[in-house]
Amino acid sequence: MKTIANTNALAEARALEVPSREASLRREPSVSKFWNDNRKLLEEAWAEWEIENKDNLLIPDETLLDPSLRQAINEAWENPEKENAVADLWKEIIPGVYETQFFDLERLADFRKYLEDAVNSEIPKRAPYGIQLNRYGMMLDPRSEGHLAAPNFQAFYNAIMDKYMRPIARLLLGTYGYDNQTFGFSIQYNPDKDKDLHAHTDASAATLNININLPDEAFTGSVVDFYDKASGKTVQTKFEPGKAIIHRGNVPHATHPITSGQRSNLVVWLYGDHMQIPRGSTNSYGNISSNTIKDVALKNVTAHQRWSLPDGPKDMIAPF
Repeated sequence: MKTIANTNALAEARALEVPSREASLRREPSVSKFWNDNRKLLEEAWAEWEIENKDNLLIPDETLLDPSLRQAINEAWENPEKENAVADLWKEIIPGVYETQFFDLERLADFRKYLEDAVNSEIPKRAPYGIQLNRYGMMLDPRSEGHLAAPNFQAFYNAIMDKYMRPIARLLLGTYGYDNQTFGFSIQYNPDKDKDLHAHTDASAATLNININLPDEAFTGSVVDFYDKASGKTVQTKFEPGKAIIHRGNVPHATHPITSGQRSNLVVWLYGDHMQIPRGSTNSYGNISSNTIKDVALKNVTAHQRWSLPDGPKDMIAPF
């Protein structure tokens, strides 16, 4: 018997009584129950929202991304032996940390308008636990409660993870075998809330942090420290509009307080089944140089393996 979709899902979702900010910050059991109980309704609401707004809503796709990166990625998928052209686009900050232009600056405004439309949809969305529920705080991955489940966004998100991030991380960071699973969220740093992030490592094999500020959205502060284990020094970098930083999850990093303006970012992770991440000298590479990391990765894994999709299914284990 065919299931009939709820055609009133959008109105029902908008009428839900969302858990309080305080309850969410305390991670009370009732909060998780709310999102799990309403998961199907919210997914149907996002699909209905897309249909209702199909004439004026962006369909996010790869044309939003930097043309040089997009071309290099497409050519590498056609012929993995051309993967060096992808690596050449990334500038090394310290071993295990690289940056490049990820979004096309001419299309960033379109993407931000899409996110603003999603925020204004009035469909309940869960912010990452531990942040103060600011405007752009949303979960992106289906494994997360209350995620941005709009089908067209999910297609774009999956393309970023499967077509771009995973092979890039394998090429630059040597994460093959620890990257079956995905995770993602958005966050906005403000001087009055969620203004900084203390020194930490990520529960990921690889982290891709993408700035989505527009060129005229200036901010001060919010410099990011990366700790270089090899030299013992701390290297600072600052996000620029549309640029991304990719790094191994075990690289210690911290964000300085933002003092004016706002910084908006998408943060996405890769890790293995059951949240496995590389550990020990064989896989995490310890304090060896970036050239050695690349040599180890190139020796152990072929280009065709790097430019492939995982065989295993997605699990539903979310880091937070």
